Amino acid sequence: MTYRSSRWIPRILLSLGLAFASTTPTLAADIDYGKVGEPVKLVIGYQPYYTQSWSGVVMRDKKFYEKYLPKGSTVDFAIGLQGAIIVNAMLAGKQHIGYVGDMPGIVATTKQDVADIRIVATLGMGTDQCNIFLARPDAPQFASQKDAIKWLDGKQVAVPKGSCSDRFAQEIFKAEKVQPAAYLNQNLEVITSGFRAKKIDAAVVWEPMASRLVQEGLAKRIVSGEVIKERDGGFLTMRADLIKQRPDIVKAWLNAELDAQLFLADPKNAAEVARMAAKQTTGLTEKMMWASLYGQNPAAVGGAPTRLHMPYIINDDAMNLINKASKFLFSIKSINVESLRPDAVMPDLAKAVLNERGLNSPIGQVTALAESEFKGK
Repeated sequence: MTYRSSRWIPRILLSLGLAFASTTPTLAADIDYGKVGEPVKLVIGYQPYYTQSWSGVVMRDKKFYEKYLPKGSTVDFAIGLQGAIIVNAMLAGKQHIGYVGDMPGIVATTKQDVADIRIVATLGMGTDQCNIFLARPDAPQFASQKDAIKWLDGKQVAVPKGSCSDRFAQEIFKAEKVQPAAYLNQNLEVITSGFRAKKIDAAVVWEPMASRLVQEGLAKRIVSGEVIKERDGGFLTMRADLIKQRPDIVKAWLNAELDAQLFLADPKNAAEVARMAAKQTTGLTEKMMWASLYGQNPAAVGGAPTRLHMPYIINDDAMNLINKASKFLFSIKSINVESLRPDAVMPDLAKAVLNERGLNSPIGQVTALAESEFKGK
């Protein structure tokens, strides 16, 4: 196997693939992946700058896929700074499998007039991975998250609009009847500059950017999804033409993904995962990376005892998140449907792999560790 920087076919999967082929029209954008059992060339879009999708980071470094793909296959990994970049590349046929957050994953499935993309597995779910309010360092020391939320009233708040962070922020404002003086649409780079120049009071961001801003002294945590048990999530997406033509490749990748998630969930691997993530990014240290996934934060500022829940399959919690996020995206006119078409989400593929491996969902979780547990640089 090779990648650039930027063996068997279970009967149930083969039958699913054949059923898919008989009910799905051939699109002009379909790619030829070869015949079942032949080597395949895959391009994987993944986000080392989004902690909840780090099974992709593990996959690139550990190459678990080599155990399952046909011999002679090649795998290239392409970094996406945002999920939308990966979605656009998948729609254009330049990438075939994508590791994305819930919002871009949902949007991808609604573009079937360009290319058909499906959600096939859950990468992870949490309450403080994308749902994190940060405040300027000189903000008051709040007695509780609810007090911190009240402080946001009349303040300058920034968020990348249309993101999972935007959904969470609006949910909080609505629940607590808070009205910021300004609700600014800013990307992570502008938010960083805003904190540095003291032009914003607060922002909602995702990991590992939250840990970076905190460790650089530019912001402090004040609230997370723990306050209202609001979950965020990451999902594995695949082009439908890949699923249709190559059920063997789908099976292989899902097996490797399962291995990657099991590796991620093992606390003995925390330092190694942080090193992998730091190596595959720029401007982020091992300590920032470790803190973003494994680090423990005080409960008073929204620290969750479990940083990542790992159902692997698309279970009820994941489906509820997809449905809720779809309604939000429709309300802000990011998608033109309030609920996804029935075949946009394909839960049976991951379920088949899990059943064959004799495992149950959830397959694991990442429990928060004290800072003294950090063993990296």
